[in-house]
Amino acid sequence: MRTRSATRHPGRTRDTVSSLLGVYLNDHLAGSTTGTERARHMVRSYRGTALAAAMGPIAAEIAEDRASLIGIMKRLDIPVRHYKVYAGRVAERVGRLKSNGRLVRRSPLSPLLELEMLRLGVEGKTAAWETLRELAATEERLDPQLLDDLRARARRQQSRLEELRGRQVGAAFLER
Repeated sequence: MRTRSATRHPGRTRDTVSSLLGVYLNDHLAGSTTGTERARHMVRSYRGTALAAAMGPIAAEIAEDRASLIGIMKRLDIPVRHYKVYAGRVAERVGRLKSNGRLVRRSPLSPLLELEMLRLGVEGKTAAWETLRELAATEERLDPQLLDDLRARARRQQSRLEELRGRQVGAAFLER
């Protein structure tokens, strides 16, 4: 007996699947835009610190990954939904307005929360690369090696962000 998830969905055409993939990838593009903007903002905000130096290469990679996603969407003939890109930029800027317990200067919590947000975003990006890698088995326009490379880089980013996050725990809560 086949489970519901193992059965083909009646009425699901190639166009429907392409439409769903378009929604999925545009949603990830919005998230990627948010992450790219946040990583760049962190490099600017912490200029001259060890955190900015560590974030510089990560921010560059996150921007490259966003460009790779756009390239994949082009190869799949999936149009970029610009309103979602703008929504990602707006979300990042609104995130800067959060209350952090300080009115004038940055809270020691700011870098910790920013790193946690970026780490979550990179986890989502990793999942997207894994989804596309699974689809590469039947979609010849997807490059399995590129997706493997992107997934491996995302995992390295997660590891580096987690290391930086751990350091910020000490800076936010333990150092006086």
